[in-house]
Amino acid sequence: MLDTETKRRIDTARDILVGKVPDPKSQVEQITIALIYKFMNDMDAKAEEFGGERQFFAGEFAQYGWAGLMHGGLSGHDVLNLYATAITRMPENPGIPPLFRDIFNNAYLPYRDPETLRAFLKIIDEFTYDHSERLGDAFEYLLSVLGSQGDAGQFRTPRHIIDFIVAIIDPKKDEKVLDPACGTAGFLISSWKHIEKAETDEKGNSTLTPDEKGRLAQNFCGYDISPDMVRLSLVNMYLHGFAQPRIHEYDTLTSEDRWNEFADVILANPPFMSPKGGIRPHNRFSVKSKRSEVLFVDYMAEHLTPDGRAGIIVPEGIIFQSQNAHRQLRRKLVEDYLVAVISLPAGVFNPYSGVKTSILILDRKLAKQTDHIAFYKVENDGFDLGAQRRVIETNDLPIVQMEIGEYLQLLRSPELMEDVQRIDVECTIEMKVDNVKDVRPSAVGLVVQKEKIAEMEYNLGIERYRDIKEETPNWPMVSLGSIATIESGSRQKGGALSSGTPSIGGEQIDPEGNIRFDKMKYITEEHFESMTKGVLKKGDVLIVKDGATTGKTGYFTFDIKASVNEHVFILRARNTINSYYLYSVIKSSVFQNKLKPYIKGIIGGISLEIQKIEIPVPSMETQEDIVAELMGYQRVIDGAKAVIENWKPKIVVDSEWPMVELGTMAEVIAGQSPPGESYNNTGLGTPFYQGKTEFGDVFIGEPMKWTTDPKRIAEKDDILLSVRAPVGPVNLATHRICIGRGLAAIRPVRSELVNKYTFYILRNLESEISGNMGAAFSSINLREIRRLKIPLPPVETQLTIVAEIETERKLVDANRGLVKRMEENVQATVRRMWGEDYGYRK
Repeated sequence: MLDTETKRRIDTARDILVGKVPDPKSQVEQITIALIYKFMNDMDAKAEEFGGERQFFAGEFAQYGWAGLMHGGLSGHDVLNLYATAITRMPENPGIPPLFRDIFNNAYLPYRDPETLRAFLKIIDEFTYDHSERLGDAFEYLLSVLGSQGDAGQFRTPRHIIDFIVAIIDPKKDEKVLDPACGTAGFLISSWKHIEKAETDEKGNSTLTPDEKGRLAQNFCGYDISPDMVRLSLVNMYLHGFAQPRIHEYDTLTSEDRWNEFADVILANPPFMSPKGGIRPHNRFSVKSKRSEVLFVDYMAEHLTPDGRAGIIVPEGIIFQSQNAHRQLRRKLVEDYLVAVISLPAGVFNPYSGVKTSILILDRKLAKQTDHIAFYKVENDGFDLGAQRRVIETNDLPIVQMEIGEYLQLLRSPELMEDVQRIDVECTIEMKVDNVKDVRPSAVGLVVQKEKIAEMEYNLGIERYRDIKEETPNWPMVSLGSIATIESGSRQKGGALSSGTPSIGGEQIDPEGNIRFDKMKYITEEHFESMTKGVLKKGDVLIVKDGATTGKTGYFTFDIKASVNEHVFILRARNTINSYYLYSVIKSSVFQNKLKPYIKGIIGGISLEIQKIEIPVPSMETQEDIVAELMGYQRVIDGAKAVIENWKPKIVVDSEWPMVELGTMAEVIAGQSPPGESYNNTGLGTPFYQGKTEFGDVFIGEPMKWTTDPKRIAEKDDILLSVRAPVGPVNLATHRICIGRGLAAIRPVRSELVNKYTFYILRNLESEISGNMGAAFSSINLREIRRLKIPLPPVETQLTIVAEIETERKLVDANRGLVKRMEENVQATVRRMWGEDYGYRK
């Protein structure tokens, strides 16, 4: 976890440089060089402390020691000249290892302002050498500012995309991992972390032996043509524990020096651009091309071991372009290497590139065991697709990762894969085991025979294959008025009451179509008995006809006395249509679009002319089959949501555990609203959250707004406590945010208190925190938070508790995925009902 102080120092260092060094890459290089310079001095000081001798700044290089720069009584110009000379000469220093000489190779000071350098070195002086994951994470944060595309078409791959690919490929501790276009070594670092996590016991301790760690460090290798990228990769690897990282300045496409080196795992986001006139590769490539993206993919396929695997990000040209080289490459991949293609949204690399990309999953062994290739489409990756890439709730990556993991596991079981076949558009994989058929629908993927792909000139676009089996249902289109009666309710004189007979308006219908009795309004029994229209029957479909929620649809499932008010239409199915089928059609986005021309007026208003709208109406038998399918999905959704809504981590407190005040173990930070003029809605600055309404059980949702002048900050994984009504709910910050007065951030600062344990114990105390305030109080202050008593078991016990709760949470999260999956299935079924005339089949 990146600590606040380290991040502040990095941000300050960049702020100091930005006026003299506007290029982000140059800023990163200057901070990198200065940090390594300072760290070498720290290591010399540590050696002297333990009775050793200086190594880095010894002999004639002693004159460049850090103390002389910072405290030698030199003028500003003398410091500037000394530092500029030192970093230029450092590759000649016989006292530093080759790694450090490589880092300083071609280093120079790009500005000549003494005051800027003094301020910059003063911030660097606040860093101390700490060979730890924390500093590695800080450096990765520094690398995240590399947001501009390089001259060779290289650009930073988002961390969540790197981790997604690494999780699918699943590198092992005894495998060689290569990135032949490594940039800042993001794929290599992610693979290292993935293996470390896999080789950890239940208590969080590594199970790797010292010998295994030594061999593992030698298994990671990277190439890059840019000396600047090599320098950054070396530092990144070094700060993540690689004493001698194997990063080479090497032209993968034109040099043959390393052609005979192979890898078990290859992971890369290679440059997409080719120089004017194209690449001039050597003659050992099997595919003849001058395009860098073609040559890189060919190189990676060729350099896998017989059991090797690869995850490669490629531009869309690789997927479908018809040039001979592209087609030849795709044929080679389909026949011998490729097991899956994952289509990514076009905005994944925003703001510095809008290029559309896909991920190729290669596996030489599995590719020979199947005649199929899986295709997946990611519509959302957890961030919006605008320039700011703000966090959103929708994220297809977890379900794709799960489904492709299941598919690859099937490929490893030949007896199951014999019966895998594509049986419908939603990529239902059909498996027959001991004569038992298990049909498993996918919301995002499909499986296609290689023979069919060959017929399509080896096109690897998922949309090309979605069309193969989609047929428009030959269902008659009939007017709404011919299959349902339409009527609205009436307004009671004096308005709605707080008791009596239910009267349903737009407020009483939730977004999912359910009737909300907790927000119910009522009419008198006398008025209800006098009503000639608007009286509800079980199975009626409701649609809001005016106001802010015009078009919202509900389904009345109750056998009770109730009515609708003057703002709602009742659509009552005749005997030719199933009422739930009617409800599903009315609720669909197609119908809602067809409804728009019938909405009149400034605030909206639907007239009875909607009875002219035509909808698809199959036979009653087909309707009942569709309803059975939809209700089956809905029952799963309702059950999964019940699990999600009712789960709460439970900690059984041992009476022997000491009780401690929270304030003695954790820092408590009060929220403070930024000045009004600093707010914006454009995504600039820091996201601002005011209170409980902005976050749910698992993640923080969309911020209220952004601020360029944040006053109080909660860092990622800080515990958030709602301090104003409703008092008590807690959550974890999923990213760095500015907190308003409705929130407080809690940050454990003592090693005896585990962060996640603190979060879960406070969740257990939510009702107690709220209850202690009493009915007359609607807030809790910092002093009361600090005085909260929490049980403090040993750290080992805290970790065990967290592990058990996290196991439960994974099951709950699986229900979230199940809800999303079933909702996708509902949408797919509704799409089939409408057919191609409404844009669902291109």
